[in-house]
Amino acid sequence: MSEKPAGADIPEGTVGSQVSPVSRMSSTSGSVSGSVPGPMSDVWQSSSPGSIFDYMRVASFSLGTDGRIAQWSERAAELLGLTAAQAVGKDPVEAFVPAELRETGRRKVADILDGREWTGLVPFRSPQAPGGVGIAEVYVMPSQGEDGERTALCLAVDVGALRGLETDLAASQAVFGQSPLGFFLFGTDLRMLRVNDRFAKVFGRPVEEYRGATAHDLLPRSEADRLAAALRQVLDSGRSLTDMPVMGTVPGGHDRRRWSVSLYRLHSGSGRPIGVAGLATDVTGRRHAEQEAAGVRRNLALLNEAGARIGTSLDLETTARELLDVAVPQFCDLASVDLYQGLLSGDETPPGLADGSAELRRVAFASAVSDGPVAFGDVYRTDDSGQGELPKPIEVGEVHRYPFHSLCAHALRTGQVRVVTGRDGGESPELGAILQSTLLVPMVARDTVVGLAQFSRTKGSEPFGERDRALAVELAARAAVSIDNARLYRREHERALILQRSLLPPGDPEAAGLDIACRYLPGNAATEVGGDWFDVIELPGHRTALVVGDVMGRGLRAAVAMGELRTAVRTLALLDLEPAEVLSALDEIARGLGAPGGSNAGARAAGRSFGGSSDLSEVYLATCVYAVYDPVTRRCTFANAGHLPPALVEPGEGALLMEVPPGMPLGVGGEPFEEIEVDLPDGALLALYTDGLVESRDHALDEGLQDLRTALSTHEGADSPGSSLEDICDHVLSSLDTHHGEDDIALLMARVQGLPADSVGDWKLPTDPQSVGRARELAREQLESWGLEGLADTTELLVSELVTNALRYGEGEIRLRLLLDRTLVCEVWDGNLVQPRRRRARDTDEGGRGLQLVGLLSAGWGSRRTPHGKTVWFELALPDGESSGPDSVEALLSLW
Repeated sequence: MSEKPAGADIPEGTVGSQVSPVSRMSSTSGSVSGSVPGPMSDVWQSSSPGSIFDYMRVASFSLGTDGRIAQWSERAAELLGLTAAQAVGKDPVEAFVPAELRETGRRKVADILDGREWTGLVPFRSPQAPGGVGIAEVYVMPSQGEDGERTALCLAVDVGALRGLETDLAASQAVFGQSPLGFFLFGTDLRMLRVNDRFAKVFGRPVEEYRGATAHDLLPRSEADRLAAALRQVLDSGRSLTDMPVMGTVPGGHDRRRWSVSLYRLHSGSGRPIGVAGLATDVTGRRHAEQEAAGVRRNLALLNEAGARIGTSLDLETTARELLDVAVPQFCDLASVDLYQGLLSGDETPPGLADGSAELRRVAFASAVSDGPVAFGDVYRTDDSGQGELPKPIEVGEVHRYPFHSLCAHALRTGQVRVVTGRDGGESPELGAILQSTLLVPMVARDTVVGLAQFSRTKGSEPFGERDRALAVELAARAAVSIDNARLYRREHERALILQRSLLPPGDPEAAGLDIACRYLPGNAATEVGGDWFDVIELPGHRTALVVGDVMGRGLRAAVAMGELRTAVRTLALLDLEPAEVLSALDEIARGLGAPGGSNAGARAAGRSFGGSSDLSEVYLATCVYAVYDPVTRRCTFANAGHLPPALVEPGEGALLMEVPPGMPLGVGGEPFEEIEVDLPDGALLALYTDGLVESRDHALDEGLQDLRTALSTHEGADSPGSSLEDICDHVLSSLDTHHGEDDIALLMARVQGLPADSVGDWKLPTDPQSVGRARELAREQLESWGLEGLADTTELLVSELVTNALRYGEGEIRLRLLLDRTLVCEVWDGNLVQPRRRRARDTDEGGRGLQLVGLLSAGWGSRRTPHGKTVWFELALPDGESSGPDSVEALLSLW
């Protein structure tokens, strides 16, 4: 057992005192803030738990005159592990001192009872201590009983608890002083008690200046009020507060700093609140980095939105509006787009394009701060003379120019972004006077400036920075590419549209013995160019060819193929071939369309047979139905190349689909085409169409064909000869699904009228020279009955020539036929298959001028093969009462 001299650790004047040391410790631990106790009446009130004695766990007991334990406190029972019943009346040495140390212990107890103070370390049995033995520091104070007997009062403290308290204090001091975070401590009166060096460095003041300071001594008023309210809230509620942003300036500095503050309430060992502790970290740099990262994320999100929203259509104005929808208000407060007027109208290089002085048109404007257009940035335009400047806002759709020396014109010339700073509010009442800054961004696509985009921010917004400038360039570039694509598409589309429309019959076609109505509907506005076509071709003898076809595919390629096939059909029709022969020749032409140099299908087949390859992407396939109607016989001959069957409505009957052999599509080759003849009564309605009319994704082809039959059958005038074909066409288109936008629609309707019997003169002549004179007589009589005496002389002359040729070069019976409709047609038939050929006679020739004479006096002439020979014909225009026909005398003289 070690010992220390009595009073060695006790200040002078306190030996034997039981009040002064305790009072000093209680006052120190009872108020962490260090405040002085109040009136003396407060000293005798009960202290709240949490004093130093709660941490030290001081135990007390007393020894009687016999050296045995007379009193035993509850703290002693807790410390030494003996109850009062086990300790009172016992020898303290025997009670809790190990056996090997008891002899020394008894001597010390005897000394104590002799009146000597003693302080030392006393071992005691403790199951919780290492080795089962604990060490207590005991302070023994001699005392006297009522009769003056010697007794002793003992105070004991567990040395392990003392060492733990010392360790905790040292650890707390190390954490507080050495932490890289700024620690601070406020008392219950919300005044600072202590800060560590890191906190002092963060806030820029010496450590000693913080003691007793309040939040208002550190921060601006608004921020100090927030911090004080937060301190009070944490102190009262006990709820911690983390990452509270606080802004202010450090002493001697002007830059605003940003700190992150976390607060939590401190408690004594008994749980009593004793203040608020906190951590402060300077996050100014982190905040700037966060703002920078947020800006980058915002820009990326804006670019992502731009990629999804800009360029969704091939319309120039729509694309410009999409750009502004993305930019306002996410990127700027006002924006506009100007495009070169020449480029909008299709001019590739409008005057002034290079120097930025060309005309522009305002195609879009958007504002988050005004309802109408305003003069903002450098948008002053020149007047009509091109000299002055007019500070008038540019309306959407208005054509204007920028002055040559303006920033806008400079940006257009150089292709470089220009920045216009804001102006003073007194300069102009326009909104431009309150702008923060404006970006003038040329819209460049494929190294060509197509227009100018302007982005402006009003005062109060953050001015444009380098990152904003780069974003504006990217937005303008994306829109420029889309606008240029739309411009190029519009140009090609218009060219293809002009080509296609030039290949379709102009207006309402006319034909002898037929009433014609037609419709052509593009798939949609963006894909108006396609491969569907129809045609009405006048043939000799007042016959008419009706054609409807569909080239597979869309766009310019299909339109060009359609034009080639339509031209080929017209050429073949003028040769007066049979419908099946026309389709066979057309099939050969279609097979050669995609071949290099226009080579035919045989050459391509030969190439494949020798291991060559064929580019399937250049194979042109088309369907076509070709019909020839003769108004005299009222007979229609059909041939089909993979097309949908025509629909027929006879008077008093429902609509039906004609059983025309379908055949193979044009371009496939290898199969002959069949044709059929059908007698059509007067008043019958014939409908030819393409698959876009009856087929779409929403319904099958069979359903569409049935709907077509229903539409034709349910119209009141479909089987009535006097009804309007235009109304029937409109009824069919409105009854069927024609707005699917998947394919073009071509519809050709014809009502059969036929030529009246009194409009036809038909005679057979014997192979006799006198038949020439007879033919002249018959022709004159017929013309006089028709009231066409003015054509009699010319007709007689030409009939004489044709009949003479038939007698001289022909075979078999001769037939003469006159047909009257919109023109007069004369036909001479014979049995010889040799076609007549016009030649130029020499001056010394006595003959050979007959066909030249026919060509001079007629509106047209020709010949065609028939199943039993040939037919030579000529056509004369009917007199209109104002002009006379060709002079036969002048025509004869012109031959020499």
